[in-house]
Amino acid sequence: MSSDSSSRAQSDEEISHSSSEEEVPPAPTGWDVAGFANNPINNYISRYIQSEIARMQQPPPQRPIRRRRRYIPRNHTGAHDRLFADYFAEEPRYPADVFRRRFRMRRSLFLRIVNALSARYPEFRLQRDAAGKPGLSPLQKCTVAIRQLAYGGSADMFDEYLQCGETTGNECLKNFCQGVREIFGEHYLRSPDAADCQFLLDWHWRTHGFPGMLGSIDCMHWQWKNCPTAWRGQFTTGYKGTHPTIILEAVADQRLWIWHAYFGIAGSNNDLNVLNSSPLFNERINGLGPSIEFTANGNVHNMGYYLADGIYPQWPVFLKTIRCPLGDRRRYFARAQESARKDVERAFGVLQSRFALVKGPTRFFYQGDIADIMYACIIMHNMIIDDEHEGVLDVTNDPSVASSSHGVSTESARQGVPHNEHERFQAFMDIHQKEAHQALQHDIIEELWANRNRAHRP
Repeated sequence: MSSDSSSRAQSDEEISHSSSEEEVPPAPTGWDVAGFANNPINNYISRYIQSEIARMQQPPPQRPIRRRRRYIPRNHTGAHDRLFADYFAEEPRYPADVFRRRFRMRRSLFLRIVNALSARYPEFRLQRDAAGKPGLSPLQKCTVAIRQLAYGGSADMFDEYLQCGETTGNECLKNFCQGVREIFGEHYLRSPDAADCQFLLDWHWRTHGFPGMLGSIDCMHWQWKNCPTAWRGQFTTGYKGTHPTIILEAVADQRLWIWHAYFGIAGSNNDLNVLNSSPLFNERINGLGPSIEFTANGNVHNMGYYLADGIYPQWPVFLKTIRCPLGDRRRYFARAQESARKDVERAFGVLQSRFALVKGPTRFFYQGDIADIMYACIIMHNMIIDDEHEGVLDVTNDPSVASSSHGVSTESARQGVPHNEHERFQAFMDIHQKEAHQALQHDIIEELWANRNRAHRP
């Protein structure tokens, strides 16, 4: 036993001695410590490691504070109370004529528009934010929109009085115009039916003395300030200046009611190009419009006509003036036609006077928003005429226009069934007959000369 233990102890000592020799190996021969420290590459590496260690030991930099949205406190409730006390109270601060001048319409008509918009669209109702603070009232939203249309200024002009920001004011204007077009456009931009055509025939016979006249037609250009650069050539014409424009084609009667509005054609086109793409005669070509018949100089004509200027074609649906009239009859006709055709020019002037936004350059970018503004202004223009001309004389009961020679309008006998292809082509050719236009002009000249002493004006 003693011999085994002694041999085992001797072997352990040998193993420990060998391991100690392995743990501390001898220094290699030829190692130059001073040369390693003086090496520039090694010095660069050491300095880089030390700088990185120092950078990691520094505290992390603070994150930049994001710029928050600017908040301007506005007193919406106080602005509503002030607006209500100024114009909508039982005894308002400003009388009715001041309201009519600033809102371009009567208070009853404006409230009708406000109630219709608030009943249909949630955007025009009083809403509250997440904190329970009330927002703008329907009166404030509609007022900031109508003031922009009436005065042509930006939404920022009415921030102090109505407490409405610029972005919110622009959104109110877009929603207001779109809502007016959707709610009231079906009635106030409708095509004239048989009853409307009969009224137009009677009214124009009484005021102008033209049998078979339905109105006057012309085009108006609206400057587009923010037209894209790539489209400027398409929307610019040298005849109307050097700025891009958008064209409106309209038909107006003597009361300045606009019966037809076609907007959106590029400004480089002329009136003929606009007419070729206009839907003005679509109902007649399809056989869906009312039938009109009148007598002039003893001859019967079966189409009503519009007074037009010289650029329009010689069609029987247009009655143009004579550029260089010879003789008393032609000169009398030229004066009467040019005088009556000013109805559409006056309609354009009144439309731009009521709504200054359509008079100056439009600052909006998108054509859809621009079209909504134009159509909304035309609709409200017709609404104002309808509201303020309640006492228009019923010419159908006037004995001076009791005769049917100046025109009779009836419903189409087709009962809403459109023409087939052959009938549409025939109706299209009837509208484009040059001989029928010359015959109509001759008959109207003789009719006006024969009735020149008739006091047809009211």
